[in-house]
Amino acid sequence: MEFRILGPVELVGDGATRLAGVKQRTLLAALLLAGGRVLSDALLKNRLWGTDPPATVTAQLYAHVSELRKRLPAGVRLERRSPGYRLDIGDVTLDWHLFRRLAGRGLAGLADGRHAQAAEDLTAALELRRGPALAGVTEQLVDAEGPFIEEAYTAALESRIDADLALGRHTSLVPELVRLVAENPVRERLRGQLMTALHRCGRKADALAVYAESRRVLREELGMDPGHDLRRLHPGCPPAARPAAARPAPAAPRVTPESAPGTRPAGQRPPAAP
Repeated sequence: MEFRILGPVELVGDGATRLAGVKQRTLLAALLLAGGRVLSDALLKNRLWGTDPPATVTAQLYAHVSELRKRLPAGVRLERRSPGYRLDIGDVTLDWHLFRRLAGRGLAGLADGRHAQAAEDLTAALELRRGPALAGVTEQLVDAEGPFIEEAYTAALESRIDADLALGRHTSLVPELVRLVAENPVRERLRGQLMTALHRCGRKADALAVYAESRRVLREELGMDPGHDLRRLHPGCPPAARPAAARPAPAAPRVTPESAPGTRPAGQRPPAAP
C-alpha cells in the first residue's frame, strides 16, 4: 500500500479503496502532511471549507472522518486527539516521505562530492512526482501546502542539475535548462546553471546574453538586480565558476492551528466526535 500526494491524492496497492470526493482527499492529505501531529478541528474545517463553512460544518467533519476511517488499510490509525485528529500510517509508504529521504541523501552526496550517487538519488526523488502536487483537493489546502512542496521539488531539481554539471553533462543540460528558465524566469539559480552550461559548451556569447536577459527580467518583475551568485558568473564566465552550493534538505511542512469561521450558534451542542 502507498499513499500519494505528489500528484493526484490517492491510496494505491492491492485492496486499496478509492477515496470518495474532494473533501475526503483533502482530509487525508492534510493529515498526511501533518506527519503524525494533531490537527485541530478548526484547522481541518478551514482546509475543507475555507472561510464560508456550512452551518452543519462540525457534523460534516465528523462524517468525513468516519468515512475516511472505513477506507484506510490495516495498520493505519485515524485517532481522535483533542483538539482534533492525528493519522498514524504505520508501515505504509507515503511518496512525500520517500521524496524527502531521497532528496536529502542526494544533497548529502552532492556536498560530499559523490556526484554520480547524488544525481541518481535526486533523479529517483524527482521521478516520484506524477503532476502538480495535491491534485484533487480543495484550493485552501493547495494554497497552504502546495508552495512548500513545489519549492522542495524545484530545489531538488536544481541540485540534480548541479550534480550533472559536476559530471560534465553540460551539453545535454542546455535544452532542459532553456525550458526551465522559460518556465521559471525569476529563478536565479537556474539562470546561473544555464550560463555555466553554455560557457562549458563554448557558447560564451550566449551565456552573456542569458545574464543580460536575467538582469532585465529581474528588474522588470522584482525591481532588483541579479544576486551575487549570478553576478559572479558574468565577467567572462570563467571556467572555474562552479554551480551554486547544494542547499540543505527542506524541513518538514509545519502545520499550526488556525481559527476557522463557522462557529456554532450559542447554546447548540456539537455532535459527539467519532
